[in-house]
Amino acid sequence: MTRTESGVTLWLTGLPSAGKTTLALALAERLRADGHRVEVLDGDEIREHLSQGLSFSRQDRYTNVTRIGFVAQKLAQHGVKVLVPVIAPYADARAAVRGQHTVMGTPFLEVHVATPVDVCSVRDVKGLYARQAAGEITHLTGVDDPYEVPAAPDLRLQTQGRTVAESAGRLHALLTERGLA
Repeated sequence: MTRTESGVTLWLTGLPSAGKTTLALALAERLRADGHRVEVLDGDEIREHLSQGLSFSRQDRYTNVTRIGFVAQKLAQHGVKVLVPVIAPYADARAAVRGQHTVMGTPFLEVHVATPVDVCSVRDVKGLYARQAAGEITHLTGVDDPYEVPAAPDLRLQTQGRTVAESAGRLHALLTERGLA
């Protein structure tokens, strides 16, 4: 690659089954086709490999989110487009990640994948809503555990009624508008 690459963290937050990972993977494919270096830091994979042993308590969720943010910032400062599909239910954890990026001068964009809980429960890609309804699990974000909706995200993306390609295109447009694609 002969051009200087601008890194960025594109943080996709939303309820379980909102479409965060699906959108991140679709956007990653498009960015790679355009010659960009891209990493997807999926929340489930990070929990398995980097944050194994953490519970779903508020403090452990905060720790998990800030760990992901730390890794994302390090990659982005070296010219990688970092796509981060994580629930990140608490505003203070998301603000801490944004703050770390700001301190380091690394671009950070927060996208609220604003899929309503009733749509997410129908999608239920991991069976979490069904398990919660059956009483098998508790503390499901957006059902019996809080999700603090971002007050002022860089983009609030409604996914219902849009194809994955259309939604990923809106994410690409955001990066382009900000001079990061």
